Amino acid sequence: MDLSNEKINTYKNEILNLKHSMPEIAESYHSFTGLCFQEGELDEKTKQLIALGIGLFANNELCTFYHMEEARSKGATDAQIMEAVAVASAASAGHALSQGLARVQHQLH
Repeated sequence: MDLSNEKINTYKNEILNLKHSMPEIAESYHSFTGLCFQEGELDEKTKQLIALGIGLFANNELCTFYHMEEARSKGATDAQIMEAVAVASAASAGHALSQGLARVQHQLH
């Protein structure tokens, strides 16, 4: 088993433990996320690719692994996954630049 699968399995096991210690919280979270990732105006694959990008932006290793695998399970190709990575990279760079311009460069003038 590779490290990413091991981490995903650990997370899933801990969710089960949360269900024992805080069942209402675990069920509420599961219900909320389940509804958010259901097909709607966006298909499930697209939603998983969005979540992958957010996981990358947040530097959340587990979410990155998890949503990459979920996107694959919903039919995402390697090319689509890498395109999502590229979009997340562009958005991340834009975030840093916009904050640098608004907060730093603006103060230099």
